[in-house]
Amino acid sequence: DIQQLINHLCQSSNLSVSQAQRIIDEVISYFSETPENYVRRRHREIKQDTGLANAQIFACIEAEMPQLVFAAPVLTLRQIRRIIYG
Repeated sequence: DIQQLINHLCQSSNLSVSQAQRIIDEVISYFSETPENYVRRRHREIKQDTGLANAQIFACIEAEMPQLVFAAPVLTLRQIRRIIYG
């Protein structure tokens, strides 16, 4: 329950309710990003920050990807059944 997490953060730190909510929202947003959106965002960020060529940017992104956690894809009931029963 998100509210329990907010309460816990407020009790265990000096965060206000709104600060705790904002942090939780940021974490959820961070871990909800799809691989495709991550690649597009990172390409844009690296290009703007460094001006590297695409080949160098692609290598940077490739190195980052295995260290990240992405949201699971949405599965249909059929896909779930196929995973279980083959």
